[in-house]
Amino acid sequence: MEGIEKITAKIAQDAQADIDRLTAETNAKAEAILSDAQTQAQAEAGDIVEKGRMAAAERQERLASASQMERRKLELAAKQEVLGEAFSLALEKLCTLPEKEYIALLTKLALEASTSGKEQLIFSQKDRNTVGKQVVMAANDALIKERAPGLPEEVTKSRMGTLMDKLIHNTTAIVTGAGLTLSEETRDIKGGFIMVDGDVEINCAFETLVRLQREQMEKTVADALFA
Repeated sequence: MEGIEKITAKIAQDAQADIDRLTAETNAKAEAILSDAQTQAQAEAGDIVEKGRMAAAERQERLASASQMERRKLELAAKQEVLGEAFSLALEKLCTLPEKEYIALLTKLALEASTSGKEQLIFSQKDRNTVGKQVVMAANDALIKERAPGLPEEVTKSRMGTLMDKLIHNTTAIVTGAGLTLSEETRDIKGGFIMVDGDVEINCAFETLVRLQREQMEKTVADALFA
């Protein structure tokens, strides 16, 4: 019986040794796995932090860029508003010139725009009633003087000379057909006129002239306003 007990004890001892060895190996592997996991976790955490930092920096840059773009848009809109006000003021100044200056300006425009001397001038209702006739008469007088031979000043000083000068002008008007006319039609314009010759219209309305000038002079005006 003693031999069996020794054998049993030996088996138990060997089994315990195997258990202890396996336990030690298992613990070592577990520690290695835990260490690797901790190392990987730290590395991944570092990557996450770095990615977060980069994402935050990129977002900050995008926001700063968007802010600058919005600021430029607001500045441009403000400048355009100021430019608009400047040209609107110019239009208002033109439309509210003293009557004598207003007639002179419209007469000059009519002479520059006329090609046949037989066009019709269309005004706003207000201008037709107040200055239309005077502009047409002044422009016609200037056109006739351009085409009629001039008498010496010493001749026109006399009454007879004045009559002769008038006769020459009237004859020239009849022969050449010079004669701008005041149209019965009116247009919804702020100032200036529309010159019509058959199917052809020349737009000399002040708002159109100011708009065309703005297209040509906007940069110059902007440089002067925002220097």
